[in-house]
Amino acid sequence: MYELEQVSEHCYYVRCPAKVGIVETGAGEVCLIDGGSDKDAGRRVRKILDAHGWRLRAIYNTHSHADHIGGNRYLQGQTGCRIFAPDVEAAFTRHPLLEPALVFGGYPPKDLRHKFLLAASSEAEVLTPGDLPDGWETVDLSGHYLSMVGFRTPDDVVYLADCLSSEQTLKKYGLSYLFDVAAYLATLEKVRVMHAAMFVPAHADATRDIAPLVDANVAKVREIAERIVCICEEPKTTDEVASALFGAYGLRMSFEQYALISSTARSYLAYLRDAGRIEPLIEPTQLLWHACE
Repeated sequence: MYELEQVSEHCYYVRCPAKVGIVETGAGEVCLIDGGSDKDAGRRVRKILDAHGWRLRAIYNTHSHADHIGGNRYLQGQTGCRIFAPDVEAAFTRHPLLEPALVFGGYPPKDLRHKFLLAASSEAEVLTPGDLPDGWETVDLSGHYLSMVGFRTPDDVVYLADCLSSEQTLKKYGLSYLFDVAAYLATLEKVRVMHAAMFVPAHADATRDIAPLVDANVAKVREIAERIVCICEEPKTTDEVASALFGAYGLRMSFEQYALISSTARSYLAYLRDAGRIEPLIEPTQLLWHACE
C-alpha cells in the first residue's frame, strides 16, 4: 500500500484505497490528481514526493468525496500548493460538512461526522481551463457525484476518478453510491468508446482496455434498476426499497451504510420516475413508489 506505480514517462499513481495521481509538469514540479483520504495519506504522499525531489505545484481534485480530498489540508499546509476542484465540488471541498448532509438529507448526526464522510476543509478554487497545466484536458464524468471530472494528460493517460468500480467490488457489494443515475450511464457510454494510452480508475486496476469494465458497471446499474422496479410491484416506501436492497445484495447495516444506500436508492427512484417506470403514490401520511403498468 502507498507504493508508487509509473504508467507513462511522466505519469504515476500512488497505490492506495483511492488512487492519488502524480504527474510531472517540468522543472522538478508535479501536480497531484486528488489528495488522499486523510492527513495520514497526505503525509505518505508527501514522503513519496520528497523521496523523488518533486515540488508540489497544485492538487486537482476530481470531486469532493472525503476519500479524495481528506489529505488536501495537510499537503496544502506543508507545501503551500494551490487546490482546484470543478464547479460545485470546490464549494463542497471548502465546506465538507455538505457531503454527509447531502447523503443524510439534512444536518448529519455525529454517526456521519467522521473522516470517511467529513474531510478536513481546504482552500479549493473553482477549476477553469486556464488553471490546467499545459496539455491537460478535463473529462466530464458526471453521475457518481455532483460535477466529477477526470483528467487527460499530455502522455495520453486518463485518470477516471470514481466513475468505475472494479469487478471485485461489484461482486462483493453489488450496490455503489450514485448521485445521478442517468448522468452516470451517459458518462459510462462516453468512457466505453474512449481511447488512451492508459486509463487509471481510482478504485480499479489501471488498464489500456477500459470497455470490459465499463460493460460490467453498466450491467450492474441496469440490474439494480430492474430490481427496484420489481420491488415496487407492490407499493413501497423509500425505506422499504432501501431495506429490500440491503437484503438483495447482502449488505451489512450500519448508520453510514444506511445513509449511503438510502441516498442511492433515492437516486434510482428519481431515475426510474423520470423514465416513467415507477410513479409516486401520495397517501395522507406517506409517499409510496409503485411500478407502472
